[in-house]
Amino acid sequence: MTSGSNERIPVPDGEFAFTWNEFREIAALVHGEAGIVLSEAKVNLVYSRLAKRLRAIGLRSFRDYCELIRSKGGTDERQALIAAMTTNVTRFFREPHHFDYLRKVAFPPLISEARRGGRVRIWSAGCSSGEEPYSIALTLLAMMPDALSHDILILATDIDPEMIARGRAATYSRSQADCIPEEFRAIGLERGRSGPECRTSECARSLIRFNELNLLGSWPMRGKFDIIFCRNVVIYFDEQTQDEIWRRFADLLPQDGHLLIGHSERIMTDRHPFELVAQTAYRKRGS
Repeated sequence: MTSGSNERIPVPDGEFAFTWNEFREIAALVHGEAGIVLSEAKVNLVYSRLAKRLRAIGLRSFRDYCELIRSKGGTDERQALIAAMTTNVTRFFREPHHFDYLRKVAFPPLISEARRGGRVRIWSAGCSSGEEPYSIALTLLAMMPDALSHDILILATDIDPEMIARGRAATYSRSQADCIPEEFRAIGLERGRSGPECRTSECARSLIRFNELNLLGSWPMRGKFDIIFCRNVVIYFDEQTQDEIWRRFADLLPQDGHLLIGHSERIMTDRHPFELVAQTAYRKRGS
């Protein structure tokens, strides 16, 4: 066993010495700050991603890096460490069955409620660079072109400030925008732009508020959400942390509120007040 060992790890390129003690210190910090579990099987991934950080900030060893992230002045680098360990794989209309679920099940009664003067709130938790909340917005706008005239808001949050900045900028490459189905492009993209990048439409941008948020920290939101998206996020957490996140989501959903999760994630419905109603789509049961 390597536990507690200061033995060097045989990493692929060997540019920087990396010991098991240093790996475990980094893994413990990432787990404590973001809930992400880094098993020993991920040691090469950790090394390759952080070797880039060492080069970028001019450090010569992981020992120096560990000293930096544990220091009072290491706040920015701790944030950069969490960002480096976060997998931001996303695209517009990823897992399209969820957007079919919105159109057929979740949105029709909420649109009726909004037209009666009601409040509608949707949360994209772990929104990455924004493709998910923009996909939600475009699905809504296709069904309700006057959505901006009603009390409707999509909250988009992520732990990585760089991802939040990208979401607010709303600028994507043409290849990224190609994932938007043709039926949504007229309402979803600004017209008249040329070049390698495009931007989401003003209507879509106006429906969304981007904010930085660590799911393991405090949640400042006080009102209920009608729909929560949290896809391919909690899969990186241990079981206890997952259970806590599901519980907190349940507290923020009304009876019959919707929770949409990732294709590799499951909720134990005997422990939480949810019922599975469609593919990775859950509804909160009444008490």
